[in-house]
Amino acid sequence: MRILIVEDDDMLRDGLSVGLRIAGFSTEAVSNCTDAGHALGLGGFEAAVFDVMLPDGSGMDLLRDLRARGSDLPVLLLTARDSLGDRVYGLDAGADDHLGKPFELDELAARLRALLRRARGRAENLLEWNGLRLDPARMRGLMNGCELGFSRNEFTILLALMERPGAILAKSVLEERLYGWQEDVESNTIEVHVHKLRAKLGARYIETVRGAGYRLAAGA
Repeated sequence: MRILIVEDDDMLRDGLSVGLRIAGFSTEAVSNCTDAGHALGLGGFEAAVFDVMLPDGSGMDLLRDLRARGSDLPVLLLTARDSLGDRVYGLDAGADDHLGKPFELDELAARLRALLRRARGRAENLLEWNGLRLDPARMRGLMNGCELGFSRNEFTILLALMERPGAILAKSVLEERLYGWQEDVESNTIEVHVHKLRAKLGARYIETVRGAGYRLAAGA
């Protein structure tokens, strides 16, 4: 679940980035409209969080530009101006949700999960594949009556695969979900985490497709 955060307050931006990563999201964080436009141009995001007041424009400008280009990327607006009129204006401009400051990080994470569920046409938060029920809100799974816990990195990789069951995801795609395009990645990082996942889920639960990437096996 790769999220773009656009927030000019350094402390809040860093807190959102770290907090949402702990909650199981992969985040990219920028501080202005210019950098946000560049990041959105690269694509690959599943949702975005825009602060309304930015140093070189407004989150509303970013939102209007997205919708004018036909993008249906789910967008949640953050603003200190939380009157009924502000909320109505933002939603009518194309926002999918609106959250006034101050807010609790748990609520923001829950709202983002709800936006992603709606975008994917799912009514509930749980994902299921080959006997595993995965709960993104708790970063835990249930298999054969046993509860399984995962590290944040393990969970991010598993979630990416379960969001597209049967699809082959290239190593570079998983690296981007794990770390984003702004960070360097050690060459064997994905292999290490996949090895740990196989130890928990079964050696054949995740297939390596030589020269292509990884996918969930059709039969565990």
